[in-house]
Amino acid sequence: MTVPEILQSVQFITVKGQKLAVLSGDDWDALIQWLETIEDLEVAQQAFKSLQAAEGDREKAGWLKWDEAREHLP
Repeated sequence: MTVPEILQSVQFITVKGQKLAVLSGDDWDALIQWLETIEDLEVAQQAFKSLQAAEGDREKAGWLKWDEAREHLP
């Protein structure tokens, strides 16, 4: 299901005078996954911009070598 389809599937109810949006758990999960993908894309775009600014020099861009990065993983 696409994000526009998810947004169109939202149903609204009023409880004690408050308007609430209701969507299925599956649609909610898909929406969260879409938002996480957008965040990942933004991080990747920023990393690419940093690498371009450093003229392709990963060390100058602040990137760690894999062996160094692995030490920081849980």
